[in-house]
Amino acid sequence: QVQLVESGGGLVQAGGSLRLSCVASGLIFEDYGMGWFRQGPGKERELVAYTNVMGTVTDYADSVKDRFTLSRDNAKNTVELRANMLKPEDTAVYYCAARKPGNGNLWTANAYSFWGQGTQVTVSS
Repeated sequence: QVQLVESGGGLVQAGGSLRLSCVASGLIFEDYGMGWFRQGPGKERELVAYTNVMGTVTDYADSVKDRFTLSRDNAKNTVELRANMLKPEDTAVYYCAARKPGNGNLWTANAYSFWGQGTQVTVSS
């Protein structure tokens, strides 16, 4: 049974930082690219960051570029999203997700096979 478990969300003031973690089990972690999505109130789910199977390539949404950093540790089956200079518009539920390379467009949610339950990030102004 595949499980992705996120942690690290919370309430933070604008300009602050959070570190979101995702621990995977029940799958061969290094076979999957990993993404972090978010879904704000009344908004569609969007990809904010993605890393390939070895963590050698990362990509970010323009809205978080230069503020968020994604990394993975295949020895620990973890992927971490460091979010700095947070803004109120970053408020959302953040989800980690696993995607087999080549399975659809990595920027779309339906390309991902497995999802975590989400962790809430709230940024106050």
